[in-house]
Amino acid sequence: MAYLALGFAAVWAVVFIFVFSMVRREQALDREIAALRELIAERKGEEAE
Repeated sequence: MAYLALGFAAVWAVVFIFVFSMVRREQALDREIAALRELIAERKGEEAE
């Protein structure tokens, strides 16, 4: 029975690590998208001048 509990805990640890890495990756992509939008806005402002 201990193997079952240990396996269950291991699966949950793997799932937690996977979800945590996805959240971090999403945050990094959000920051990159914001920076690219800012760059596009700056370039459009330069073109208008």
